[in-house]
Amino acid sequence: MKSRNPRPKLRQVIDAIPTLAWCNLPDGANEFLNKRWHAYTGLSPEVSHGWGWQVAFHPEDLPPLMEKWRELLISGEPGEIEARLRRVDGVYRWFLISVGPLHDESGRLVRWYGTSIDIEDRKQAEHSLRHETVALERAEEKIREQEAEWRQMLEFTPQLVRVFGPDHERVFANRIGLDYLGVSLEEWRQIRDICRFVHPDDGDRVRACFDRASSIGSAFELEMRLRKADGSYRWFLVQYNPVCDNQGRVMRWYVAGTDIEDRKQHEDRLQRENVALREEIDKASMFEEIVGTSPALKSVLSRLSKVARSDSTVLITGETGTGKELVARAIHRRSDRASRAFVSVNCTAIPRDLIASELFGHEKGAFTGATQQRLGRFELANGGTIFLDEVGELPVETQIALLRVLQEHEFERVGSNRRIRVDARVIAATNRDLQAAISVGSFRSDLFYRLNVFPIEIPSLRERRTDIPLLVEYFIDRYARKAGKNIKRVNKKTLELLQSYPWSGNIRELQNVIECSVILCETEIFSIDEKWLPPPLAPESKQQVTLPRRLLVQEKNLIEAALKDTRGRVSGPTGAAVKLGIPRSTLESKIRSLKIDKNRFRTGPTT
Repeated sequence: MKSRNPRPKLRQVIDAIPTLAWCNLPDGANEFLNKRWHAYTGLSPEVSHGWGWQVAFHPEDLPPLMEKWRELLISGEPGEIEARLRRVDGVYRWFLISVGPLHDESGRLVRWYGTSIDIEDRKQAEHSLRHETVALERAEEKIREQEAEWRQMLEFTPQLVRVFGPDHERVFANRIGLDYLGVSLEEWRQIRDICRFVHPDDGDRVRACFDRASSIGSAFELEMRLRKADGSYRWFLVQYNPVCDNQGRVMRWYVAGTDIEDRKQHEDRLQRENVALREEIDKASMFEEIVGTSPALKSVLSRLSKVARSDSTVLITGETGTGKELVARAIHRRSDRASRAFVSVNCTAIPRDLIASELFGHEKGAFTGATQQRLGRFELANGGTIFLDEVGELPVETQIALLRVLQEHEFERVGSNRRIRVDARVIAATNRDLQAAISVGSFRSDLFYRLNVFPIEIPSLRERRTDIPLLVEYFIDRYARKAGKNIKRVNKKTLELLQSYPWSGNIRELQNVIECSVILCETEIFSIDEKWLPPPLAPESKQQVTLPRRLLVQEKNLIEAALKDTRGRVSGPTGAAVKLGIPRSTLESKIRSLKIDKNRFRTGPTT
């Protein structure tokens, strides 16, 4: 058929349509394209006429486009095709090409009319959606795989895992737990009694704990016995952990039960062994190795028995070697804390700059050499008793920390500002005159009154000479068994010698003499040559005891006089240090130890 142009008016209308429009001949060749199409593609009518329009389409889209176009030409049916069309700047964008046939009155196909609508944004959205869909499917698959793995881990975790609702309704139990109880998940869910598998003796305690925790929505743990499928019971540590909503209401209880049967058996065995051992010690030790029947000792033992059951702080005084630590241990063993630790600290055996770390512990890096955190003696004694031997030797700064423990039952590790609560009974001992130390400022009076709640003074061996025969027999029996010797009796003169000796070192000195003499003894009769005894030291008189206090008072008076003359100035050519003829650092140290307030001497300008 000879091609012909449409009427000018119709052509004008098509050119004005706000889309890309065109008209093709029945065989598919282009007859005309509207101005908008030419403007978009940049192709002239001469180039795009006929089949020249194909150069405007993306090379990858042209084959399927032509194949679809030929199908429509054969069928004569309307259709749609998607393809990328090149813009005048060379950019390709997706278009939806809609094609419709035009027939004459006899039904003969005379034209093809079509439009091309930009669908680039839709295609991009579809592309993004496909990627998101694929990513979502992969994520869901990964989640399903992880859920399967987690469920498997949960099912075979070697603990009894259970999940309960807010009112203890049963939700989930893992395979290990169900196998232990001998029920299926559905059977377990039907059970209403929360203590169905709990030992009858533990049931009331379990209900009370759960009711109390449920009312406040807090985690808790307790030990209970759970019945196994075979009817036997085993101990478990059961830990309850709640999960709450935004209003604080419990939504789920997650519960894990850990088998502690072996640990409980071990604890019971140790408890029985400890009871038996304590009974054996009590029988053999004659009141924890405190041997004697003298009135002076009986008075001490009476006070010991009365104070043991209380938690009162005890201050034990007496000469060196009188057995102050034995008395402290006896108090602990007869107290309600007997099953807990007894921690002994000799305050003179620890360097002054380390005593705070020893008592209260330290954090890593608190000082040079502190390579890791360390617990102090007070933490180790928590729930038990701490014995501070020679407490009078504590530095002043440590005395302040000890006072805080006695008053507030808390302390801070060296290098930390976190307060630690402690429940430890304090028993202190000293052979110093603390009243004299208070008067010269080397011991705090408030600490003394905190320690001296219940004083016990241990008599010297000179004050309980009637106990010496019993002590001699006791020590001979101990060391003879160790040496493998059979000593049947004590020489009478030896016993008289031992009773008349002054024993300035008290029981410790007597013990050392007996041990040495047992080693030297070659017969069944124990005897001691007077030459084996060390020359006796005269016991300290009251005057000798007070002499250090008088010297300290005199030293304090001299320093205060020098400070007064120099108007409180310590260093410099006109300072008190030069006046006294001692180094400035030494004078500063003495001022601190004697608690001298140098500022009160600064009554005017100094030079």
